Amino acid sequence: MPTPRIDRPADLDVVRESYDRVADNYAHMVVTTGVGDIRSHPWLKASIDAFADTVSGLGPVLDVGCGPGTVTAYLAERGLDVSGVDLSPRMIENARRLHPQCRFSVASATDLDLAEASLGGVLGWWSLFNLPRDVLPQVLALFARALKPGGHFITGTHVGDEDTVRTEAYGGVRVRWTTHKWRPEQLVDLIEQAGLRPVAELRLPADEHSGPSVVVMAERPA
Repeated sequence: MPTPRIDRPADLDVVRESYDRVADNYAHMVVTTGVGDIRSHPWLKASIDAFADTVSGLGPVLDVGCGPGTVTAYLAERGLDVSGVDLSPRMIENARRLHPQCRFSVASATDLDLAEASLGGVLGWWSLFNLPRDVLPQVLALFARALKPGGHFITGTHVGDEDTVRTEAYGGVRVRWTTHKWRPEQLVDLIEQAGLRPVAELRLPADEHSGPSVVVMAERPA
């Protein structure tokens, strides 16, 4: 069966251009400060470690919205057959520069050609919040279809009741994107509607770098 077609977000090109502009600053921040690196956040690292342990041996893993490749590279170090994709060509250039041992390609979450039951794991690690509210369910359904029975999906995102329009980011760079925030129970409901079974949830309070957030891991039932 062909991969289901997903609606193209109206602001996709604007979002891509925005992330291209901040890509160098973001990669520099991760490398020099540890912000955005799971190794500097014990609870996020524990979540990724649990995901890695769970999907080990199940098949290929895809990191969707991988940015400069930090989590992709960490999972590769853990021995997973992992590759990363990102909407921003400049993010992918940084990922390839920083992690030449890993596989990266440019692609939007809304334009992935994923065979049914082909993946052991999928990540949407702080990378799905720019998707419009009517598009995210379509992407989640694609991920659920692409997972093998017993395969797992993990996502982390911003918690809230309202959308936030960003006009600058990472050192005052001019950007234009919308952060669509979700209540944890709303996100879990969407994941269930996509055909996945939630297995774990981690809620994190606001800190000096970000507002409240949530991590959810779910599996495709066997």
